Amino acid sequence: MEGQPIPRKYSCDGADVSPLLRWSEAPAGTKSFALVCDDPDAPMGNWVHWVIYGLPATMRELPERVATIEVLPNGAKQGLNGFRRVGYGGPCPPPGGPHRYFFRLYALDTELPLKPRATKRDLLLAMSGHILAETQLMGTYERAK
Repeated sequence: MEGQPIPRKYSCDGADVSPLLRWSEAPAGTKSFALVCDDPDAPMGNWVHWVIYGLPATMRELPERVATIEVLPNGAKQGLNGFRRVGYGGPCPPPGGPHRYFFRLYALDTELPLKPRATKRDLLLAMSGHILAETQLMGTYERAK
């Protein structure tokens, strides 16, 4: 739910697995989806937690525990997160106040020609001019002191 705390199991304090994400119908002309999750409250600037693209236009959810592999069975590709790893890396802020985590889903009018291990910057450049619609879900996470 928007603005709610992210459960511990999706963080570095838990199992560090990706959460279930669902969305509704895509706009006409959607050829693929891409998703970015990042934390704008990180001490060193915006920290990227997940880059995934080439999701089929027929998809309406990402299941919990998406494998941290470069290419998923459905052909989707995963990029590098701020931890320099492929796939999802959960919230892991320093102790203190809560951080915000934005999951941004993009409906695209094309299938991107990116290889696996693309960065958020690579993805944003490739998506330029191809975004039909976007939506976001923001959750928070705070580590104990």
